[in-house]
Amino acid sequence: MKERKEVLDFGLTFPEVYVDTPFHDDNWVLLRYRRNKKAFAWTYEREGHIWVNVKVDPQWRDFWRNAYQSVLPGYHQNKEHWNSIVLDGTIPDGEIKRMIAESYDLIVGKTISMPGNGSKG
Repeated sequence: MKERKEVLDFGLTFPEVYVDTPFHDDNWVLLRYRRNKKAFAWTYEREGHIWVNVKVDPQWRDFWRNAYQSVLPGYHQNKEHWNSIVLDGTIPDGEIKRMIAESYDLIVGKTISMPGNGSKG
């Protein structure tokens, strides 16, 4: 997964999700949950790559950061609760999808199954 469209297309497979551009800046495209309007994936281009900010449970935050060099503290967000994923081709698609699914679960407030996978893992 290296393109913004891939992230947006995957995110839109979750229930009641919509795309938003709240900053009037085409570089920042968010995926939000319709019921509470919370964003769970912030996409933007930076340093020649697409980045995705995802909400993360603090107990898993450091796991993801230690597992992949391309997972960093959340750019322009609370570093305790958000990670940034650099889509540079070094992280398997399944792991990126898992981080996005976990972010969705956190903002929705319940655990659901990941689309197309049967379970979150």
